[in-house]
Amino acid sequence: MDACGTQAAAAAAGGEGTQRTLYPYVTGNSVIAMKYKDGVIMACDTGASYGSTLRYKSVERIKAVGKHSLIGGSGEFSDFQEILRYLDELTLSDHMWDDGNSLGPKEIHAYLTRVMYNRRNKFDPLWNSLVLGGVKKGPKGDEKYLGMVNMIGTHFEDNHLATGFGNHMAIPILRAEWREDMTFEEAIKLIEKCLLVLLYRDRSSINKFQIAKITTEGSTIYPPYALKTNWGFSAFENPSKGAVGTW
Repeated sequence: MDACGTQAAAAAAGGEGTQRTLYPYVTGNSVIAMKYKDGVIMACDTGASYGSTLRYKSVERIKAVGKHSLIGGSGEFSDFQEILRYLDELTLSDHMWDDGNSLGPKEIHAYLTRVMYNRRNKFDPLWNSLVLGGVKKGPKGDEKYLGMVNMIGTHFEDNHLATGFGNHMAIPILRAEWREDMTFEEAIKLIEKCLLVLLYRDRSSINKFQIAKITTEGSTIYPPYALKTNWGFSAFENPSKGAVGTW
């Protein structure tokens, strides 16, 4: 019996049954992240859509995980909250060992890949794409790490990543302009360029963004802010000009 049938049977029997996310309802949009000279920078907007309606405009989707990591999530927001609960339990358990060591971004990313793949195999996925970045001292000095995992457990590492619509619109810009020795100011300019492209092209994006960074000194999540926009481009004045089926 599928999940819908299970819930229907439970409801007929007078019980609540197992509650699952059968379809994403409240969803967050793209997350963009990249390495720079001193660490990792991550950004996303603060909007969350209820279906096709932009319902919530102050949703924070970037969180610190332990001492060395940042996580950003797109997709179903309630599932992202469940993942944050898992990570709270993981970091608390790690802290209670009191052995002078703490989980780094590589270990947390590996944990998330197992969680996502496990839930996918149960046909009860967490409807998210996650970006995990961080910095931790290793055998070769300060080691920057950036990885992502999606709802079926597909995962990889790279110097720059984007989820959602950003995977199509922002990655080409990052591939062309990213450099390993970028300063924080240069990284912010490049991130903002990508965010503006998404704002212009993605109907679910809003002009309220949050940027976070993590270095060996720790993580910083900055307050949300808006970018200066220009809607005077000719393509915006008559967007349907020349399109098939338009007047």
